[in-house]
Amino acid sequence: MSTTSASIERLAVDTIRTLSMDAVQAAKSGHPGTPMALAPVVYLLYQEVLRYDPLRPDWPNRDRFVLSCGHASMLLYSVLHLAGVRQLGPDGKATDELAVPLEHIQQFRQLGSRCPGHPEYRHTSGVEVTTGPLGQGVAASVGMAIASRWLAARYNRPDFPLFDYNVYALCSDGDLMEGVSGEAASLAGHLKLGNLCWIYDDNGITIEGHTSLAFSEDVAARFRAYGWHVLAVDDVNDLAALRRAIAAHDPAGEHPTLIVVKSVIAWGSPNKQNTHDAHGAPLGEEEVRLTKQAYGWPEDARFLVPSEVAEHFRQGVGTRGPALRKQWESLLQSYAERHPREAEELRRIFAGELPPDWDAEIPDFPADAKGLASRASSGKVLQGVAKRVPWLLGGSADLAPSNNTLLSFDGAGHFSRETPGGRNFHFGIREHAMGAAANGMALSGLRPYTGTFFVFSDYMRPAMRLAALMELPILYIFTHDSIGVGEDGPTHQPVEHLAALRAIPNLVVIRPADANETAEAYRTALSLKDRPTALVLTRQNLPTLDRSIYASAEGLRRGAYILREAEGGRPDVILIGTGSEVHVCLAARELLAADGVAARVVSMPSWELFDMQPQDYREAVLPPRVDRRVAVEAAGELGWHKYLGPRGVFVGMTGFGASAPAGVLMKHFGLTAENVAAQAKRILASG
Repeated sequence: MSTTSASIERLAVDTIRTLSMDAVQAAKSGHPGTPMALAPVVYLLYQEVLRYDPLRPDWPNRDRFVLSCGHASMLLYSVLHLAGVRQLGPDGKATDELAVPLEHIQQFRQLGSRCPGHPEYRHTSGVEVTTGPLGQGVAASVGMAIASRWLAARYNRPDFPLFDYNVYALCSDGDLMEGVSGEAASLAGHLKLGNLCWIYDDNGITIEGHTSLAFSEDVAARFRAYGWHVLAVDDVNDLAALRRAIAAHDPAGEHPTLIVVKSVIAWGSPNKQNTHDAHGAPLGEEEVRLTKQAYGWPEDARFLVPSEVAEHFRQGVGTRGPALRKQWESLLQSYAERHPREAEELRRIFAGELPPDWDAEIPDFPADAKGLASRASSGKVLQGVAKRVPWLLGGSADLAPSNNTLLSFDGAGHFSRETPGGRNFHFGIREHAMGAAANGMALSGLRPYTGTFFVFSDYMRPAMRLAALMELPILYIFTHDSIGVGEDGPTHQPVEHLAALRAIPNLVVIRPADANETAEAYRTALSLKDRPTALVLTRQNLPTLDRSIYASAEGLRRGAYILREAEGGRPDVILIGTGSEVHVCLAARELLAADGVAARVVSMPSWELFDMQPQDYREAVLPPRVDRRVAVEAAGELGWHKYLGPRGVFVGMTGFGASAPAGVLMKHFGLTAENVAAQAKRILASG
């Protein structure tokens, strides 16, 4: 093969193409078409555009690249291999090991390979965000761009431009069909995130065939209406045109950029280019050989990386990136000498640590029979925590007054183009984009929180699932948690939502019973570094329990605890409640005591935290010998069997709610002390 300076770029691009083809063919599954089409884009970005050090893929001021069309994962794995990106160790420090060794490419989609079917954050260094569910990557990139602006506003100083990184995302027709991308693009345009650039692969093909089957809108016009700067490249193989378009992106400007790039899926394949046959299936051995012939590539060579290409990348991003990173580290060192307090904050952000005494202003709530709605006590606790954790920031989907998520202390401010250091975010009625943007913010080291009504967690669930998969410590504040919503009726009354969130692995769900449990919920949630937490809070008031009578709210940290022991310490029955229904259990205990029945009341705000406890603790709270148990929760029963056992009974919802005052609904659906006591007696009488 010719390796003159005029051909080295084409040789590098074709190396990305052939590695992708070979990997998909070896796996007998995957998507070869888009990597073959878009190889010129990732080549140009990594080799010439991105401020990125392959030796330190976690460098805080690196430009971010997001492959939103995660099905084209071999496109990313190929360029990470060629660029020599290093794998981070368990301690988060860079190692000498390649993030994507060639043997892992050869094991594409196989167990243990760092080349899974879709890119996975943490699993493969250099992957900025887990993608695959279309639209999620571009939506998360909005959060990354927000974080860049916020970090710059808080920490940059004259002569110290610590943060000015840009975010580039590669997206497909499918990404832009998904609603979350529209929400995110609208938000980015409104916030004037000029540091954000999406490159749209306009190849006209989806799995079912040509996009004309289902997609006929003018994408460029839509994005102009969002407030984006829109550019066009007629042929992705025209590197000069790509360079001009990317150079026209103005990171300091007021408009995010969309570059519409025309490409041909499976470019170069004699029989499958520009067809949906190359979307989601290998080309086939014979077609791979024919395509390599068309590229002028050795047709029988597999996983070939010409030495000239490896050297080309070493002289490009492999040289440019470390120099940029070292300059930045020198700048940070000088910055720390001039601004030690801010530098210490940054150290904690990068390490995932909280400030000392971060919880010192969490209030202690006195006993109060009237009490507070847990959404109200949450608001008070949030104010105290946020004062102490400057990088705790977030907002609501247009429900801040109801969710009590607005930070009101001096200096909190509101994030906008004009005030990018503000900590209150107005996401608008865009729950899905809010969840995805929070992912991008957390991936940038910030501690974001979001807020909405619990019933609308349905709109956020895909982004929440990815947050749990990526082990991101995001705080979700959900209010209006049950039929206690009252008159708004069943459209706004969650029933199945607790079960739906509890089903997500690595997501902690906490439903506190009073103001002090809410305070402990914040202490617990903010202490978690490797998983998100959902706080599920009431609209209606909850009595604040007298903790001189009842057990300390610190028991929340263990997920469930004995709130009130049975008379004599030997229960006949155990009443288990969460949230507002804990108070129903306490009242039922008194009714049972009057009839000579000894009942233990267990507050179980978090199944997940309880399941993490040692067996001896779990059996101390729920002793196997006491198998008469009643669980009480204003939600569906799904999942409760593992705590109730075969002789327990559930008191809760078996269908949707209704429109009426909350008290009327609780009685109507049997969520009363009288019914709970009656159910306890029934199972005790059953023998």
